[in-house]
Amino acid sequence: MTTYTITGAKQLRADIKLPASKSISNRALIIYALSGGNILPDNLSDCDDTEVIIRALEQMPEVINIKAAGTAMRFMTAYLSATNSGNHVLTGTERMKHRPIKVLVDALRHLGADICYEGDTGFPPLRINGQNLEGGELEIAGNVSSQYISALLLIGPVLRKGLTLRLTGDIISRPYIDLTLWTMREFGADAEWTSVDTITVEPKPYVSRNYYIENDWSAASYWYEMVALSDDPEAEIRLEGLMDGSKQGDSGLRYLFSLLGVKTTFASKKPGKPTLVTLRKSNNIVSHLEYDFTNMPDLAQTFVCTCCAMGVPFHFSGLQTLKIKETDRIVALKAELAKLGYMLEDRNNSELSWDEKKSQTSNLQPPTSIDTYEDHRMALAFAPMALKMPISINNPQVVTKSYPRFWEDLEKAGFAIEGKSE
Repeated sequence: MTTYTITGAKQLRADIKLPASKSISNRALIIYALSGGNILPDNLSDCDDTEVIIRALEQMPEVINIKAAGTAMRFMTAYLSATNSGNHVLTGTERMKHRPIKVLVDALRHLGADICYEGDTGFPPLRINGQNLEGGELEIAGNVSSQYISALLLIGPVLRKGLTLRLTGDIISRPYIDLTLWTMREFGADAEWTSVDTITVEPKPYVSRNYYIENDWSAASYWYEMVALSDDPEAEIRLEGLMDGSKQGDSGLRYLFSLLGVKTTFASKKPGKPTLVTLRKSNNIVSHLEYDFTNMPDLAQTFVCTCCAMGVPFHFSGLQTLKIKETDRIVALKAELAKLGYMLEDRNNSELSWDEKKSQTSNLQPPTSIDTYEDHRMALAFAPMALKMPISINNPQVVTKSYPRFWEDLEKAGFAIEGKSE
């Protein structure tokens, strides 16, 4: 097992080129394939999740292994079902084989898809016999993974009758659904909310076009965390390729981090144009933070780690989807932060809270090794805590799922990393 032992930078200064957004890249790739595949999008993400989609679309082998990429599993399930792509088995890692997909399979079968389970019912691997689908009206629960909903929406324009999708109950991760609709419209689709709970996609083909993908706001969150945790009053991180008014749901992190002492400055506020974003420290830090992460679940680990390391008590809700991610993130956060002396409490499988009075850091013997559970965001969120305490990360290579150059960028920012191969 590889382990990196990380020491934080005394002075935090760096210019960082973030990876491209994997959320937009993965959506654009499916649209690219559905539009006839004439023009590949520019600035595609180089992360594992995007690479497996590129490889699948280029090679189309009988057995498609998407490894640990949840987005790829959901999007490729819909893509293979709705196109004359032949007969394929879609599989992944052992963890992927335990991540539910029944809601999406049932929805696609309702539209006429030919899908069967190769293993346990409700879970990958799947055998899919591709064909043109009729489309029509469909209901799906709004409180399931937004990736199911996005997968269905993406194929809507190629369905003979289009798609009218009604979301029942509470709708979670709405910004990710909006990101999907926005990306679809960028390629000529007629797709929009037609009521508070209904999305209509007309049977209007995608148009192939030149398209530039913005860099990743989720990746930016770890640099915000570093500025918040740094003891350097002049800390300054400059991030390339982000947009003011971004359609990425996680771009809302800048408002939440403003409550934790991080100021954001855009070099340009021209809509739709990537620009340089500068992060600096401010003195505005709340004494307690409460937030509902329903619309930004992938940022929960970042803010949990930041608040603990800063000594800011918190109560976070809207975490119900964390249990079906790369790992059960609620269980993982509790276990690994306990190693650092932070005793978290969870409620209803959807809430986490921490009170500084329950910290037990005085009894610890650092450096402490943090397990990553094959979850990239565990490594990415815990590494910046090295600014406050010595810390080690087990199996650090998991970051390639979303941010392959992360460890190189940390060294560029002045962090020391032991155990790293030259």
